[in-house]
Amino acid sequence: MSVRRIGFAYNPTNDAAAELRERAAGWCRMHGMEQWAAPAGETEMLVAELPATDVLVVLGGDGTFLRAAQAVTQVDVPLLGINLGKVGFLSKAEAHQIEKVLAQLSGGQFTVRERMGLTGAILPGGRAAELTFTALNDIVIARGSLARVVRMSVDIDESHLATFVADGLVVSSPTGSTGYAFSAGGPILDPQSRNLVVTPIAGYLSAIRAVVVSPRQVVRCRVVDAHEALVSVDGREDHRIAVGDVVEVRALERPIRFVEPDGALPFWDLLRTKVELLPS
Repeated sequence: MSVRRIGFAYNPTNDAAAELRERAAGWCRMHGMEQWAAPAGETEMLVAELPATDVLVVLGGDGTFLRAAQAVTQVDVPLLGINLGKVGFLSKAEAHQIEKVLAQLSGGQFTVRERMGLTGAILPGGRAAELTFTALNDIVIARGSLARVVRMSVDIDESHLATFVADGLVVSSPTGSTGYAFSAGGPILDPQSRNLVVTPIAGYLSAIRAVVVSPRQVVRCRVVDAHEALVSVDGREDHRIAVGDVVEVRALERPIRFVEPDGALPFWDLLRTKVELLPS
């Protein structure tokens, strides 16, 4: 497949992203490729353009990528990240490679890989869901601004896993296993696997550090006791929840597709390279 119409999602608060967007648009005009651009957080604008778009290129760091990914959960278009952040686990190329990558897209020199996303729901008092949402990386149930732990009862399908007294709980996708879940002590999964990772955050006297469950299973977390609690979706939106509320998380049925240009580093090599950039 060759790309004829491309979209650019960018971070409008980042001058480097705006400059790279203009540079990429200039390349497209010179080479006869249709293009459009919109801020990564403008989901409605992105969704309106995506049906006639072959690839959505995200210019920015992981936060920008996660905001843009919300749009492709609604319209199935593959994503490609061009890193402008400090680490960029979700990106497959760096800013200085933009012309090379655009030429590869134009020539069909890339592979599309499938990633598993998440869908979640809040059930007030355990009753029918009133709010649903999707995530690429993770859905986090956590304490609020006060430094007080949350008591959470966690089930996997009909089986009780544990009652955690902790700062929170991360339910992540394989893609998100390199993010908050990893910081909380969870394992790193190959991003093309299909599993959910359940990891307590700073669990008090807990023998369970993290578990990996089947994508056919549902993770249910009920808030047993909390002064203040919230649900964070990919770190881009927060929802307050109360004692007695249940949060359900399961695998998103349709995969989210990633573009991998020919010659891009394989995941485990990319991981090693990115980890070496992290401050010690």
